[in-house]
Amino acid sequence: MKKVIFKIGLLQSALISLSSLYAQKNDSLKTTKIDEVVVTAYGVKKEKKALGYAFQDVKGQALVEAKENNVTNALVGKVAGLQVIKGGFGPGASSKINLRGFNSIKGDNQPLIVVDGIPINNSAGVKGKAQESSVKNNDFWNPDTDMGNGLSDINPDDIESVSVLKGGAASALYGARAGNGVILITTKSGKKKGGVGITYSTSLGFENIFMKPEMQNSFGRGSNGLVNPAGDNSTLSWGPSIDGSKVNDNLANFFRTGTNTQHTLSFQETLGEGTSLYTSANYLSDNSMIPNSKYERWNFMARINSVFGAQKRWTSDIKVQYISTNVNNRPSGGQGAGNYYPNVLLLPRDVNITDYKEGMTQNNVKQIWLNNDGINPYWAAYNRLNEDKKDRFIASGYLKYQFNDWLSVDTRLGTDIYSLAANSRTWTGSSLDNSYNTSQEKFYENNYIASINAKKDNIIGKWNASLSVYGQMMESRTNAIYLSAPKLVAPNLFNINNSDGNPLNSEVILNKKINSAFASGEINYDNFWFINGTFRNDWSSTLSIEKRSYNYSSISTSLVLTDMIEKLANKKSKILSFAKLRASYAITGNSLDPYELYNTYIIKRDPNGNIIAERQKTLYNPNLGNESLKIFEVGADIKLFNRVSIDFSYYNSRAEDQLLDLPMNPLSGYDNRKISAGLIRNRGIEVVLNSDIIRNEKFIWNANINFSKNNNTIDKLDGEVLKYPLAGFDDIAVFAEVGRKYGAIYGSRFLRVQDTNSPFYGKLILGANGLPQIDRGPYFLGDQTPRALFGFINSFSYKNIGLSFQIDGRIGGKFFSGTQAALQRTGLAADTAPGGKRDNFVVDGVVGSNGNYTQNNVEVSQQDYWTAIHSGNLGITEQNVYDATNIRLRNVQLSYAFPKELFQNFALKSAKVAFTANNVWMIYSKSKGIDPESIFAISSNATGFENFAFPTMRSYLFTLTLGF
Repeated sequence: MKKVIFKIGLLQSALISLSSLYAQKNDSLKTTKIDEVVVTAYGVKKEKKALGYAFQDVKGQALVEAKENNVTNALVGKVAGLQVIKGGFGPGASSKINLRGFNSIKGDNQPLIVVDGIPINNSAGVKGKAQESSVKNNDFWNPDTDMGNGLSDINPDDIESVSVLKGGAASALYGARAGNGVILITTKSGKKKGGVGITYSTSLGFENIFMKPEMQNSFGRGSNGLVNPAGDNSTLSWGPSIDGSKVNDNLANFFRTGTNTQHTLSFQETLGEGTSLYTSANYLSDNSMIPNSKYERWNFMARINSVFGAQKRWTSDIKVQYISTNVNNRPSGGQGAGNYYPNVLLLPRDVNITDYKEGMTQNNVKQIWLNNDGINPYWAAYNRLNEDKKDRFIASGYLKYQFNDWLSVDTRLGTDIYSLAANSRTWTGSSLDNSYNTSQEKFYENNYIASINAKKDNIIGKWNASLSVYGQMMESRTNAIYLSAPKLVAPNLFNINNSDGNPLNSEVILNKKINSAFASGEINYDNFWFINGTFRNDWSSTLSIEKRSYNYSSISTSLVLTDMIEKLANKKSKILSFAKLRASYAITGNSLDPYELYNTYIIKRDPNGNIIAERQKTLYNPNLGNESLKIFEVGADIKLFNRVSIDFSYYNSRAEDQLLDLPMNPLSGYDNRKISAGLIRNRGIEVVLNSDIIRNEKFIWNANINFSKNNNTIDKLDGEVLKYPLAGFDDIAVFAEVGRKYGAIYGSRFLRVQDTNSPFYGKLILGANGLPQIDRGPYFLGDQTPRALFGFINSFSYKNIGLSFQIDGRIGGKFFSGTQAALQRTGLAADTAPGGKRDNFVVDGVVGSNGNYTQNNVEVSQQDYWTAIHSGNLGITEQNVYDATNIRLRNVQLSYAFPKELFQNFALKSAKVAFTANNVWMIYSKSKGIDPESIFAISSNATGFENFAFPTMRSYLFTLTLGF
């Protein structure tokens, strides 16, 4: 005790000179409360000043005002270090979240989503239809359909706040499942409101194309400057010049103006003393700009909170959510016939797609199209159909008993259950096979959590302490069956038993259990110096008996300098309203997926219908453990003039013992073997600046800026292998490569002079015909990792008028565009007609070989030049690797709240109208009209590849909100 007093005394003495910089004594200034309370792991509420790690939250109103169907997308640009990666296929497409870079090579790298203390499923992209859950069909030609992500089921109107736990110390209490961070969602509870507590909101929106690829408007269908001869059905656009009156905007002609309607009815009120109720119903209907594609979602929620019993010692919280989604005709991706978008995009400019619409928008009709091999997009939109229906329940119950003012126990039960039924049907009338597919998927995850909590102030002098000890049982199960009749016998009889030959089938059964014991403790001195620690031990069913027990821990500290000076030196500054230093170190990680421990056999049928047992293609190792993620973080929170706040963080993470599938000689009977090796590093900074630039009774101007910079590198694999494939698309591959940033893009490049001593060093080596040549390599062409992310939000409030806008962007990283490659190959890209002309030109390069080069002087045509570049499906990769940097005006909102005085004598108590526009303006991009946010395979970690992603949309929405 003497030692503690002595140290604090020294600290007090050392602060005398610092405190002299402060303007006046505490009692001469108005005290300002900085003790904001926030929701942390397992729903524990803490003072924000006590946190030893970076913490950001987003208020639910900001998510509502964003007016996004998928609440995931509403987080873009609002949180430092948070990147939203979007799928490019329709209104029900997936989006996934990445926090502070990629920490795993094979894992999905998404944070754990927790709603009111209960984890929920947030799988994204295509479904894994094999017993090995990590195996998903992202095939270049015919990938599976993106089925959306789990978070998209949540209604933004039901959200009170979203807390983002980025650092290891913030998420370590959740164990292996939180290796990539945690998104904590707190839903609304009943609050006393004026009137009867009923709120009704309705919105009507319109959507159209946001970005179009840059295309030429000067030349039509044909080849070599001439129209196609009779019988030639080619759709290339290398024909004669056309005048402007014959140019058709087929994207605008085919895609319609989409409509979005939404209705929300909610009731919240306090019911007597100690009980509150919140209920809501929401209906969303999105008739997409994509013809015959529709997304519908129903949300119902009820939540009741009570404090009851003698001396109000009991607390309960019960919540039920039901979500029903219906999606008709999700677009398909890929280069194959299943994706009709290329036939829209690549139509010659002098051909009007609407000429081929009549009679095509009904089932069972023979298509009419430019050629026999192609697919009429209208026919495909109405005859190659799919639909899925998902019913989901999220329920939780919480009960707490407070023994006295320092000891309590509580228990929390939660479940996330859904069933998904889907089918697809291809009618007769085209070159596509008449086919039928159907599937059923059922999933549940149950969590049982109990804790005992103690908190006591002034245990020893001014030292305060708290301790919580938890136990948790988690069980999840997936049962799915996929059936396919690739070709039907009786036309258009969509029954799996109508298959020509044996139907294809695949069954997936995945079970996983984790039992856990963990604890969280805090000590603090006089509420200005805080030390927090956590420890968790998991027992996982996916690891062997010897390895299934593993633990995680964290320690963090927070020192509130302003409180310390105020209490020890009795000084308070007019300038420095708040200052805090923080530091933390944590160990978290990831574990194996189910059934990746021992080798088993898969029961299936051979082509003759015989039942066989087939060995899995990966050789497993029962001695493998879990991935380990070690994170160090320091930071500072500062507030000046009680108006300007600055939050700075530096972090350094090491993701060790990556779970990898390394290639094997197929003669061994296996394609891969699973190992534990490797090291991924993430090092970066985050800065958040928030300021009320102007604040008075009538006018408020608030600005919020967040900036993050991250260095995501592969430091080691297994010591021998230097490149690990994340995904491959035709001639292009994306790797995790030692010594490079995550997601190295490899492909072919132009053949160039490599001799540094040659006067022609770096010049293209052309053929005798004066055309470029390919150097297949493969060669490193860049990486997908952004160098920085930022968001800039301005909000203005004048009396009853509100205005806000958000600008955000991504700096750096590369991506390959297959869409641009196709436009160039077919003669539609703007680059194929510079200045609207197609004059012959001389390519800047050399001819010759073996060091004997001369400057090229052979003239070539634009068609010959671009045809030479685009031999193969994707051509010379280097040509279409683009900088992914983009800056956009993401969102603009204008609102007006009618004066409440108008409603004093009416049941109506409040009214508000608002206008919202999303994806307003692409301020900066070098990708020639391709949205860098669109990616091909969102369920993979290869985000640097785009290929015929449907156009992203711009939306305009009008909202009316009434309060009763």
